[in-house]
Amino acid sequence: MRKTLIFYLTIFIYYTINSMANENFFTDISNLLPDQDDRLSYGVAVTDFNRDGKDEFIVTGFGYENLSLSFENGKITKTINNKLFADKTRSTIGVAACDLNQDGYEEIYFLNTDTYSGQKQYSDRLLNFNEEKIEDIFEKEINQNDLNLTAGRSVVCVDRDGKGNYGIYVANYGGPTRFYEFLENRIVDLATSLGLDKITGGRSVIAGHILSDQIDIFAANERGPNFLYKNSKGSFTELAETLKIQDTYQNGRGTTLSDVLYRGRLDIINGNWQGDHRVYVYDKDKYMDIATPPFSIPSKIRTVISADFDNDGYDEVFINNIGEPNKLFKITEYGNFEEISLEAALEKNGLGTGAAVADIDNDGILELLIAHGESGPQPLSLFKNQSSANRNFLRVRPINVNGAPARGATVTLFSNLRTHSKTIDAGSGYLCQMEPVAHYGIRDNESDFKIEIKWTNGDVKTLVIDNLSETIVVQQEI
Repeated sequence: MRKTLIFYLTIFIYYTINSMANENFFTDISNLLPDQDDRLSYGVAVTDFNRDGKDEFIVTGFGYENLSLSFENGKITKTINNKLFADKTRSTIGVAACDLNQDGYEEIYFLNTDTYSGQKQYSDRLLNFNEEKIEDIFEKEINQNDLNLTAGRSVVCVDRDGKGNYGIYVANYGGPTRFYEFLENRIVDLATSLGLDKITGGRSVIAGHILSDQIDIFAANERGPNFLYKNSKGSFTELAETLKIQDTYQNGRGTTLSDVLYRGRLDIINGNWQGDHRVYVYDKDKYMDIATPPFSIPSKIRTVISADFDNDGYDEVFINNIGEPNKLFKITEYGNFEEISLEAALEKNGLGTGAAVADIDNDGILELLIAHGESGPQPLSLFKNQSSANRNFLRVRPINVNGAPARGATVTLFSNLRTHSKTIDAGSGYLCQMEPVAHYGIRDNESDFKIEIKWTNGDVKTLVIDNLSETIVVQQEI
C-alpha cells in the first residue's frame, strides 16, 4: 500500500512540475491587430503623436507604410492615415520620439536607410503634428544643409543640458554620427562641435543616467569599439576604453538599460550579433561583464527588452532574434538570469527585426509588439502575460518642464524588499523605443513604497506611494 502511494505521489509531482515548466508565459493576442498582412518592418517606438492622450505603437515600414497603432474599443486600430507619415517610398528602419522644439509634444524621427553603408539617396524625416497637420521639419528650406544622407541604424533622444531641449543622436554606418538639436527655429547638426562625429559601423544607442547625473550616451558598434560618452554640463567625454566596455571584436545589436542587481543603479545589457551577450555592471572604476550561459550564448540577436511582463516585481529580459527562436530570462536576486520556457512568442521561424513594450490597453499589464522583416515579409505579432491580471502594479509617467515625456529620467522604487531603478526610455538600443513610463510589478509581501525621480538635469523629487495599481503622472517643477 505504501509503495503504491509513493508511486502515485511520484507521478503526481512529476506531472505537476512538468505542467508548471510548460506553462505558457505569453498569450498570443495578435488577433487584436488591424490586419495580419505580411510586411517588411523594422523599428517600433511608443508615443502619443496624434495628441489624443493615448500612447500608440509607431511601426516603421521598409518599402511598406509606417503605422500608428492604438487601442480602441477592444482592439488595435490604425490611428493616422496620412501619406507623409506612411511614407511608402522610403525605407524606414529606426525610430524614436521626443520633444525637440519644446512645445510639450513629441516629434517623431524616422531614420531611412536605402543602402547598407555610406551615402544614401533619401534623407531621414522629422515629423511634427502641427494644428492637425503633419509636416516634415527637414523639408523646410532652412534645414536643407543639415540633412542626414548617410545610411544609419538607430536613434536616441538626449537632453544634454537637462532643460528639456532634446537632441537626436543618429548612429550612422560608414559615415559620421549626427547629433541634431532645434536651435533658433532650425535643425542644426552639432556632432562635430560636441566631438560626437565619429565614423564607424553604428548599430545601437541608448541614453540615460549611466555614469553621471546628466544624460550620458552608450553606443554599441560593429567592426569597431563601442562608445561611452559621459556628460558634463552638456559636453561629452568618451570613456569606453577607460571603463573596459569597448568590446572591440564583437558586433553590437540590441542594448538596454536595466537595474540587474536591484541596487538603484542602471546597468547595461548589450546583445552582440552571433557573439557573446553582455551584462555590464559598474564596479568601482570599470565595467564588469557578469553574463553567464545560457544568457550569454551567441544568437542572431536584434532587440533586447528589460521589463516586468508578469507583474511579479522581477524584470524579465526578452531577446528578439531573427531566423531563430526568441528567448526570455527572469532577473532574480544578485543578477542571476533564469531562462523561462517560451511557447507563444518563441517564433522559431520568426524574422524578428524590432520590438517594443507598452500598456497599450491601459489594464496594468504590458503588451509586447514584435516586428518582422529584412530577409522576408512577415506580419506583426502581439503578446502579453495573462497570469499577471490579479497582481498589483505601479506605473510612473514623469513629465518634464515643457509638459513632454521626460525621456532619459530615472525612476527608483524603494520598498521593504528592494531598491529598483528604471529609465524613462530615450531609445532602446537597436532601432526601437519603449513607452515613456516606469512600470513596476509588485512583489509578494512588499510594502512601504516610495519613489524617487531623477530628472534629466540631476534634480530629484521624492514621493510616498499610498495607492497601488494606478498610473502616477509626476510633473517636473520649474
